[in-house]
Amino acid sequence: MIKKTAAIAVLAAVVTGCSIQQNVDTAHIEKGTTLCVIENMDVRLGFLSAFKTALQTKGVQYRLVNAAAIPANCQWTASYTARWSWDLALYMSYAEIQIHKDGTLQGKALYDSTRGGANMGKFIDAETKVNELVEALLNIKTAALFYRFYG
Repeated sequence: MIKKTAAIAVLAAVVTGCSIQQNVDTAHIEKGTTLCVIENMDVRLGFLSAFKTALQTKGVQYRLVNAAAIPANCQWTASYTARWSWDLALYMSYAEIQIHKDGTLQGKALYDSTRGGANMGKFIDAETKVNELVEALLNIKTAALFYRFYG
């Protein structure tokens, strides 16, 4: 009986330690704003491709800029990082996207399955996850005057 209880306790500790974290603090940007996406050469190109597709789907204008030479007219910037891990298969284990306005953090999306352990939910489609993060991260504001006059 003691062995059974101990085994259950160990299993419960292992399973509860296998968590996946996702947090999003939404950034509110004006419609028509151009977002300068700071290219991160250390991240797989597939992530950037998924990020650009998600921005297009959301209707966000963007341009890709070099991290070493961000133009002065880039009021809104987006930075990103992502990592892939191997556990029976290659999967995106970490992704973070930050939105800044004039250097001040306006929103952040974080997906972290690095403590996923035995949690099979960590094997996600990276493109779908990036789209989900961008959808939750960016709230496009339209001009209040438009609504006032045209409903």
